[in-house]
Amino acid sequence: MSADSHPTLPPVRLLSDAELARDALAAPLFARAVRLARWAGPDTRVHIGGELVAGQLPEAVALLGLDPADEDSSAYASQAWRVAVDTGLVEVTEPEEDGASAFAADSADSDSAEAADAGAEFGTAEPGEDLALVTGGTPGDVLDLWLAALDTVLADAAVPALDDLVDALDAGGEIDFDQLDWNPRREADFLDGVLANLYLLAVAEGGTADGPVPLPVLAASMVVPDDMGDPTDAVLEQVSDAMMRLDDQFRQLEPIGLVEFRPVDEELMAEADDEEFLTSAGALPDEEDVSRYGLVRLTPLGLYGIRARMLEAGVEAPAVGELADKGADVLLDVVSHYSEAAAQAEIEQWLAGRPVPEAAQELLAAARGADAGAPLRRLRCQQALAPAGAEAEPAVRAVLDDAELGGLARVWLAEHGVSDVPAPDEEMVFWLTVDTIAAQLATGGGGDEGAETSELPLLIESLTAHHTGFFEQVWRVEHPATAHVLEAMGRLHPDKKAAKQARKAAFKARSRGV
Repeated sequence: MSADSHPTLPPVRLLSDAELARDALAAPLFARAVRLARWAGPDTRVHIGGELVAGQLPEAVALLGLDPADEDSSAYASQAWRVAVDTGLVEVTEPEEDGASAFAADSADSDSAEAADAGAEFGTAEPGEDLALVTGGTPGDVLDLWLAALDTVLADAAVPALDDLVDALDAGGEIDFDQLDWNPRREADFLDGVLANLYLLAVAEGGTADGPVPLPVLAASMVVPDDMGDPTDAVLEQVSDAMMRLDDQFRQLEPIGLVEFRPVDEELMAEADDEEFLTSAGALPDEEDVSRYGLVRLTPLGLYGIRARMLEAGVEAPAVGELADKGADVLLDVVSHYSEAAAQAEIEQWLAGRPVPEAAQELLAAARGADAGAPLRRLRCQQALAPAGAEAEPAVRAVLDDAELGGLARVWLAEHGVSDVPAPDEEMVFWLTVDTIAAQLATGGGGDEGAETSELPLLIESLTAHHTGFFEQVWRVEHPATAHVLEAMGRLHPDKKAAKQARKAAFKARSRGV
């Protein structure tokens, strides 16, 4: 990340690669894929495309410890096998093309498929080279395998449910895609959008990282226009349809470790075709019953996975700690666009690998400047130096006479109990006041949007109350933000008389080009 590249997403806090790799290996679907890969051998038979033949599914089901009486067990085994093949955990040698009839038979009933197995030509399978990475590779190797598995699962989740496919079969046994109304790209984009929203809700300041998102809320985020007031019944029905689709998709995504998911209550599912249900589900139910409509959250592994997919798509999705090897100039520039808590977390990781004296010198040097971003850089520099101890004092003392850093240095020394701090002159006091307010204005997104509801008015009142004739002198301060700060004071100062004085001072500052 360069100093002139500012992320649009908040930074995510990720577990270490080692912790994430352990989570990946523990994900039920990935663990099943690994077990089947180790089981593959000379007697394993596959169809074109690498699918296991029907006759070997019971053995795979037993190996995985699944219930043979459960009609879904064969599907779970088939999915685990497909993941193993797609990730390279299993290497298949496919049969010749004339064995395609066996694949068709495998989609028929079990007895006929097993009969076809007996006379068909099949391919073979064996453990792939990548299987060794599960135990002998780095955590990064394991995570790469898991990401490949995630791609497979996401592709499967975007495919219509089996019941919908059956309903769309025409008289000749072919799928009528017009009746199905299924567009693979559109479905994949919808799921990507849902997961991106879930990611944003998790990483946003005050977001849902520690709590689940109600399924109706997530569905509404994809359907309800931002500028819509009360949704119409038609829109609520769309929300309900999306919610039911997400319920099916998150059931598929949970076994790979992407999400923690509480499905829609089965009693509510039974009412899914009822018109009253369709509108009530989309209408964002009361908090006491919201869990019945489904809850979902990204796991730590899920945050890693969605971020990796965003990065691959060219989205700038920062992670706390990725600036640890950058210079202080890049650090201060980037964290100036973070929330205070995220900036603090990033700064702490940056400081952890550096000697305090050198780090303090580098931070103070990077805090200089007369550009629009400089006041916020100095604020973040002060934040970074706050926990530093006596080792930082020589670097701080060295800038006491610096026009831009002298005020910051005096504040730091005073806060650390140093007694022989030289008093600042009046010019430095006024300059520091302008710089401090400019930095606070910038934390609102480069302006003072929303400042009226913040603590900024009280800060302005406090900083100006100690100086008689403040506005008669401050307009002369040689700071690039003087006029901008005075204009903001004219809007935000709680005292009407002082606010009027600030507006007059701003006019004077503009007139002299400050």
